[in-house]
Amino acid sequence: MTGINAIFYIIVLIMSVVIHEVAHGYSAYLLGDKTAYFKGRLTLNPLKHLDPFGSVILPLILILTNSGFVIGWAKPVPYNPNNLRKWKHSELVVAISGIVANLLMALLFSIIIRGAMYFGLPIISDSLALSPFYQITSIIVITNLVLAFFNLIPIPPLDGSKVLFSLLPARFFNFKVFLSRYGFFILIFFILFIWKLVAPFIMFLFSLLTGLAI
Repeated sequence: MTGINAIFYIIVLIMSVVIHEVAHGYSAYLLGDKTAYFKGRLTLNPLKHLDPFGSVILPLILILTNSGFVIGWAKPVPYNPNNLRKWKHSELVVAISGIVANLLMALLFSIIIRGAMYFGLPIISDSLALSPFYQITSIIVITNLVLAFFNLIPIPPLDGSKVLFSLLPARFFNFKVFLSRYGFFILIFFILFIWKLVAPFIMFLFSLLTGLAI
């Protein structure tokens, strides 16, 4: 990956994780909690959300080392579950809203890619690589798909764990404590040994949505 592509990838990743976090805050706001609003976090201004390590340093290291797995995060948008409307699915909605936002972004830019193909915009450039338009839009789609599926993993601190915890009956309290205590180590194990089994499905979904092959 060239230096310019790496910088653009990081920019796309930053904006995608910002949209992810704002979706959490906005859904909480709609459900009665204004914590994120009062803290000035219901904004797409990346400076309000950047985590120096998770938003810039880690993605850059993963890109430059050709890790094959590039992920990152922004500072979590704060919310107070006690302020949410007394509805049993309130926390579930807040937890899943970031994932839904990334999936919608992937779907939107897949439609744009399909539209460009329909109207005859060349896919291959003179250098026999994807033309710049398809390179840019493809990065946006794949980044948001990776973020959505990564966050679906039911391991703390990812959103999938919050979804799981909101659905589990009270008798699974000890299981929740176990996952919360050892979630970081379980997540590292997942990334190192299991994510490679998920990645082909994401590539398949990318091709299905866009009509492009990676």
